[in-house]
Amino acid sequence: MSSSFFNPLGPAHFSSLQSELDAPGPPSKRVAVFFATREGHTQRIAERIAADLLFLGFDVDLLPVRQRVPFPLSNYTAAVLAASVHAGSHEKEMVRFVKSYRAEMERMTTAFLSVTLSEAGAEMTDKTPAEHAQFALDVDRMLRKFFNETGWLPTLSKPVAGALLYTRYNFLVRPMMKRIAKKAGAATDTSRDYDYTDWIGLDKFVDEFAVEICRTPAEETPTGAALQFSSSGKRDCHA
Repeated sequence: MSSSFFNPLGPAHFSSLQSELDAPGPPSKRVAVFFATREGHTQRIAERIAADLLFLGFDVDLLPVRQRVPFPLSNYTAAVLAASVHAGSHEKEMVRFVKSYRAEMERMTTAFLSVTLSEAGAEMTDKTPAEHAQFALDVDRMLRKFFNETGWLPTLSKPVAGALLYTRYNFLVRPMMKRIAKKAGAATDTSRDYDYTDWIGLDKFVDEFAVEICRTPAEETPTGAALQFSSSGKRDCHA
């Protein structure tokens, strides 16, 4: 499948030269990656997802939900939403976005990524079983709160460990984040930043999501999806 070049500021542009060189095939599937972020780490996660999907042969639009959506959601086969958590709640603009577009998203394949420091605590190997259970409970509680508030259930969901960006916080946010980090058993040295995201695990999740996109209604299991390698080395989705 020919894939157009990724443009982080808008829709991927069609490349007529590339389409002339590639063998004819089914039309590309367009995926929207929406994100809500405060310090920028969730945007990095969204950019990684968009890059993975582009490699898999999809056309991708990367869009912040703080801005007006420039295209009808009916343009998309699937959508990924990523939002950070602060003080036990997901970003307000993501909640508003989901409420506004819930009906459209219920007609497509979707994934929701909840970026939180509690997930970092749940993934730390030096925690006791009781601590792991408490962190996992906190993550589940935040996800349930979001789904109850929006009335939306995605096809797939995944908690993602976030980051402590002490050097980017202002003098009011830094001590607050240090207290939260201490509670989560994370680093409290405010002279540097800490990235807890499992990037390889995130790549694997995108692979799973691609299989969901490629499934036809008649297929009952992900193993039935026609996700193949093209001659260019990219994986093609033939629906």
